[in-house]
Amino acid sequence: MKIALLQINPTVGDLSGNAQLISEGVAAAQRAGAQLAVTPELALAGYLPRDLLLSPGFLSRCWQAAASLAAALAGGPAVLVGLPEPNMSDEGRPLFNTAVLLRDGRLDERFRKGLLPTYDVFDEDRYFEPFRGPQVLTLDSRRLGISICEDVWNDRDFWKRRRYHFDPIQELIGAGVDAIVNLSASPFSVGKPHLRDQMLSSMAAKHKRPVLYVNQAGGNDDLVFDGRSSAFDSAGAPTARGRSFATDVVIVDLDKSTPLGPAPERADEAEIWDALVLGTRDYVRKCGFSSVVLGLSGGIDSALTAAIAAEAVGPDHVLGVLMPSPFSSQGSIDDSLELARHLAIATLTLPIEPAMKAMELTLDEAFRGTARDVTEENIQARLRGNLLMALSNKRGALLLTTGNKSELAVGYCTLYGDMSGGLAVIADVPKTMVYRIARWLNATKKGAVIPESILTKAPSAELRPNQTDQDSLPPYDVLDNILQRYIEQHEPAEAIVAAGFDAATVRRVLGLVGRAEFKRKQAAPGLKVTDRAFGTGWRMPIAARIEAVE
Repeated sequence: MKIALLQINPTVGDLSGNAQLISEGVAAAQRAGAQLAVTPELALAGYLPRDLLLSPGFLSRCWQAAASLAAALAGGPAVLVGLPEPNMSDEGRPLFNTAVLLRDGRLDERFRKGLLPTYDVFDEDRYFEPFRGPQVLTLDSRRLGISICEDVWNDRDFWKRRRYHFDPIQELIGAGVDAIVNLSASPFSVGKPHLRDQMLSSMAAKHKRPVLYVNQAGGNDDLVFDGRSSAFDSAGAPTARGRSFATDVVIVDLDKSTPLGPAPERADEAEIWDALVLGTRDYVRKCGFSSVVLGLSGGIDSALTAAIAAEAVGPDHVLGVLMPSPFSSQGSIDDSLELARHLAIATLTLPIEPAMKAMELTLDEAFRGTARDVTEENIQARLRGNLLMALSNKRGALLLTTGNKSELAVGYCTLYGDMSGGLAVIADVPKTMVYRIARWLNATKKGAVIPESILTKAPSAELRPNQTDQDSLPPYDVLDNILQRYIEQHEPAEAIVAAGFDAATVRRVLGLVGRAEFKRKQAAPGLKVTDRAFGTGWRMPIAARIEAVE
């Protein structure tokens, strides 16, 4: 028996476009002789639909599209398609997260998700009712246990602590299935693909059943999906593997599987690069843009963002804008122009000194008798933000912000200034990782894509004479270590200090994180590449007083 895993890249809400992607995948499956084709989770609606799921009209159109798709695919293999299903009961949440079988031109059996995640970026309990009990598809005398995404993430023997009280896979094994099939939309984060492979392999070996897993590829809003659909035989050996960060149709033969070698190990820098390029490309495309604009400061963050943009949308569709002030060094200007030449992107230079003088004149009386401080620095950043937004509006180009995770964490950024834009490309990339990716990129491309002078000079916003980031912040290796422990590992201040960090520095950094929450609430969406990103999965209060970090 051959099963096709349709690793497609759906767009949220694009029912006709997603149906077309499924049709194309089914055609490839039919050419390969597959008896069953399987889409990712909620593939027809696109993942995550969020509050589109509250619209009765959208739900109705989903099922109309499913019925039309079933009719169009009559005569081909059976197809399992993910979509939201209304809960017709008078109890519980209004929907099920469902896979419906398209067979013989009609909508046939339904299979519903049992475990509903509510952590990180997920909020499925807001919409869906959990389903209990084994769900088995009998096809060509094979009993296939159908599960959806989170249903495979609760194995008692794999996890030290289980999030849920029951295991849908254990129930399927108890029902006597021959194989497990899982429809997923599993977002990427660093290290997750390897963990996922370990989990699925362990599950297959434990239950002595093949496990087939289909994941979507592509970006939707802040989430990037890495694909890597896979299959493992009853001994836990991999027998099929989809492409990384790309669409694919993966054919799994349950009768003639051949174990593969281990997946090639890839550096974190390479994984993050691929995720950011794909996430940027899809965000631009799915939001209806064809070009992007960004500011070039001569620093490492804007340099990496420009390199990602050029790779994602093509250098002909990227405009880099230099906005020098009296405090900008000639070296930063030269570095920006050299970077643009390496990337083959267009540049525009808009000096901001005239606008700075106009602002000083306008505010002269209001500011009389006060000393220059961060206010004047923020005015420079906001002038640049205004210019970039004007170019974005005039050209119909998406403005990319260039701030990194370290800066966003501690508020080293200016609202309505460098935070202005439609997508924060590297907002989930710590400063130390920005440097690592840049050096990896130069080594991979066998040439200095990012000028060496950008990599070696002290980071600076250049908003006052001789300014460096370390005037206001701890060294980035120290800062990032503290932030990683606090944000991703949830360590309290006392534990971080006990790990060897200066107590005053720790409490200052954690205080900055808390006080910057109001900025992060207004930030552009940022592409998620770590386990704990600022954005939809970060739900912290603004008006709060947290004694532990005072």
